[in-house]
Amino acid sequence: MGSTNFGNFDAFCRDSTLPVCNVLSTNHDQRGFGGCDLQGIPLSGGRYLGNLGSILLCGVAIVVSALLLLRSERKKAAVGRREMQLFLLGYIIMEICEIFTVGEFPLSGTVRVAFTGIHIGMIIANTWILLLNAVVGYQILDDGTPLSIGLMLISGAVLFVGTGYITLDTGYHWTNEFTPDPNNHYRNIALYVLYQLAPLIFLVAFYVLEAVLVLRILGEVRPMIYLTGAALLFAIGQIFNYVISPYICNGTSGKIDGALFETLFTLLSVVMIWVFWSSITEDDWPIASQPTGYP
Repeated sequence: MGSTNFGNFDAFCRDSTLPVCNVLSTNHDQRGFGGCDLQGIPLSGGRYLGNLGSILLCGVAIVVSALLLLRSERKKAAVGRREMQLFLLGYIIMEICEIFTVGEFPLSGTVRVAFTGIHIGMIIANTWILLLNAVVGYQILDDGTPLSIGLMLISGAVLFVGTGYITLDTGYHWTNEFTPDPNNHYRNIALYVLYQLAPLIFLVAFYVLEAVLVLRILGEVRPMIYLTGAALLFAIGQIFNYVISPYICNGTSGKIDGALFETLFTLLSVVMIWVFWSSITEDDWPIASQPTGYP
């Protein structure tokens, strides 16, 4: 694959603010890739608060997710209640990490790499947990049982540990197996697959499984509005971060970039996923051939 762009991160880190860039950069931050650098708010000692907008939105996302988590607790009869709460808890952890990885909160490079390892590990683990939430809807296993939660936690932990190790090895150079090389486009096949491709595959599979559940089993259309809305909001956030970000950064002289909007639209997408889940577990569907556990 040496003649392809597969596995290369140079263009991504040049044009976008991504957590993975922290472990590829020499200084373990978002700078040095030849693109528009966020100027942030200058602090003492040559430090700066790079992305205040993203930090504030991460705080909002944490509060909103916590409220949804508590609201889920009140839905005693809802299918997949514990599993949805697990997803929301994972998202909260992601947003806490994002304050330090994308928000560029002033930290030492060593600490930032640690937060980046947790962040990227949680991204793949939590998208996997979201996929399993779709599987729970088919009632193959009873939801909320130790077996269901245990399988979700163990499989998610395996992905978290494996991805986290590769991320930390890339940043700390424990084995030099994943040492970033700017002369080779910062190529890292393992992180490319785990960070760029695997979460996308999990999300597409989640959408397909839920669409089949709603249209073929529940025989309803309205929940698809929420599900498709969540997909569109997430896609818009990614477009802002990967495509529009350099234009925003250059146009505002480095005051903000697409990461702020990515955080916002991802939060809105998570809210819509929760609304979708709530709609298919609480409403009274007028059909007989639905999975056990749906009202």
